[in-house]
Amino acid sequence: MLFVSAKVKHINILPQGQPERQERTVAMLKAMADEGFGRCTNEFECEAVCPKEISVEHIAFLNREYLRARVVMAGLKAVITQE
Repeated sequence: MLFVSAKVKHINILPQGQPERQERTVAMLKAMADEGFGRCTNEFECEAVCPKEISVEHIAFLNREYLRARVVMAGLKAVITQE
């Protein structure tokens, strides 16, 4: 999940990534689930053993992006933040 969250953050913060931001976030999480990757816990064990030293702050970003995407896709107005 660390790699997926880092990739989502990398692509979603770029100006070129804005048009498909919500769809990409939902699709990447669906693909991750389809491949059998589970949700991370708050133990941060994955960060401790990550060979690329990816921070769990990316997982928090991914969770916010997913929530924001689901809100937008449901037709509700999302709150815009500086991320």
